Amino acid sequence: MGEFVRLEVDGAIGTIRLDRPKMNALNRQIEVELREVALEAAERDDIRAVIVYGGEKVFAAGADIKEMAEMSYADMASKEQRGLSDAMSQVAAIPKPTVAALTGYALGGGFELALSCDRRIAADNIKVGQPEILLGVIPGAGGTQRLARLIGPSKAKDIIYTGRFVDAQEALSLGMVDELVPADEVYAAARRWAEQFTNGAARALAAAKAAIDGGLDLDLANGLKLETHLFAGTFATEDQKIGMRSFIENGPGKAKFTGN
Repeated sequence: MGEFVRLEVDGAIGTIRLDRPKMNALNRQIEVELREVALEAAERDDIRAVIVYGGEKVFAAGADIKEMAEMSYADMASKEQRGLSDAMSQVAAIPKPTVAALTGYALGGGFELALSCDRRIAADNIKVGQPEILLGVIPGAGGTQRLARLIGPSKAKDIIYTGRFVDAQEALSLGMVDELVPADEVYAAARRWAEQFTNGAARALAAAKAAIDGGLDLDLANGLKLETHLFAGTFATEDQKIGMRSFIENGPGKAKFTGN
C-alpha cells in the first residue's frame, strides 16, 4: 500500500482511498500510487466494482500547486511529468464499473479523477469545477476532453473558461454529477451502486464499458463494428451460456453468473 493511496477490498468491491490531509492535493507521489492501485484493481479477479473516495470531508481539491509552481515548460512537456494524466487514464481503463464518491470539493485534478470514473455520486453540498484558468493554465489531466464529452463543448467551455466553482444542484443539472445524497451518505450510496455488479457478468460488463468508451472516439460506422466485435466475444464466455440458459428456464434476471 502507498503512503497516500490505498486499495481496500470488501465484498468484491475495491475502494481506492485517497488520504493526504488536509485536501488530498494530488502530488507526484499520489500520481504514482494512484496508477499502481488502479492497475491492481483492474487485474484482481476478486474485485468486481470500484469506488474512488477521498474521505468524509473532501474528495480532492486539485493538484499540488506548491510542487508545480516552479516547473518550466521543459519540465511539464517531458514524459516524466505526464504522471497525473497517465494516472487518470489508468483509472479510466479499469475494466469494471467505477464510481467516484464525492465529498466537500472535487476541483481541478480532483474533478478530473472523478471524470475518469463511470459515475459520480456527490454530497448535496459538493463544489466541483476546473479552476486551472485562474492559475494561468488549463486542465491537463483530461478535463478539457472528458468534461466536453460528458456535458457537451459549450457547457464545458463555460466551466473551464471561467474557472468557477459549481454547486451541487447546478452540477447535477449539467450532468457533471449523476446523483446527490446527504454528505454523510455518500460512500454508502456509492457502495449500493457498486454492489449491483458484484455478482454480475464481469466479462460482459467489461465489454460494455469498452464498447461505450471506445465508441466515443470513433465515427458511428466504426463504433458499430467495435460493438459487433465485442458482442461476438461474449459468446466465448461461460456467463453467456449461464445467462441464456437461465432466461430460457426461469425468465429474466435470475442468472447466477461466475464472472467467467
